[in-house]
Amino acid sequence: MTSPRRTPRREYALIQLLPNMVTIAAICAGLTSIRFTFQGNFELAVQMIVLATVLDGMDGRIARYLGSDSKMGAELDSLADFLNFGIAPPIVLYVWTLQDTGGLGWMAVLVYAVCAVMRLARFNVDAKSDDETPSRRSDYFTGVPSPAGALLVMLPLYVSFAFNDMKLLPDVLLCAYMAGIGLLLISTIPTRSFKALKVSRENVRFILLAFALAGVAVLTYAWATLILACLAYVALVLWGLMPRNRPAKDL
Repeated sequence: MTSPRRTPRREYALIQLLPNMVTIAAICAGLTSIRFTFQGNFELAVQMIVLATVLDGMDGRIARYLGSDSKMGAELDSLADFLNFGIAPPIVLYVWTLQDTGGLGWMAVLVYAVCAVMRLARFNVDAKSDDETPSRRSDYFTGVPSPAGALLVMLPLYVSFAFNDMKLLPDVLLCAYMAGIGLLLISTIPTRSFKALKVSRENVRFILLAFALAGVAVLTYAWATLILACLAYVALVLWGLMPRNRPAKDL
């Protein structure tokens, strides 16, 4: 009697798991942000979300570099994005100042979170669709990406930390601001993808120098640097809305 044939066990090199490890680290950062929020340590809570944003930008690139892209990794990345950029930022804002607004503040949290999950769902569908050309997928996003939305929605926190607890907006307007950023996530505004930008060999050294200076600025003047980065991103989005700068398909 012959014994049943065993299915060969599939093995992975440990380095191939690195992208998923980075994604898991981002999830841990997002969850830790929520913990710091309820402990009242809002600066560390925001820093954890910024860290999650950095890790989110790394995992996909590492996966492509190692040739270890997988469906599981893509789904894990999407779930991490919803936690880190759809749940943690509005929770931080709500606990920070919006609890006293009652239902209005919580409605703003729900609007932002629902818009974030809809944004991620649309992105996942578009990524699997054959209707959109590869060049458009790589050059432009439809709407503001969820990591950028998370950084933008926390702008009032940066201002408060940078200027001795100064409040940028009254609570009611802050609710409207949060909901407005959420609507930008699901908008059809074309936003430039930085992954598509190319630099000539002659300008590489200047880009590396600028990156080094940006790193020093973040480490030295973190909140002021984040404020300037948010304003620069808003200016870039507004620039993209001008008819002459919009993608040909949107004209």
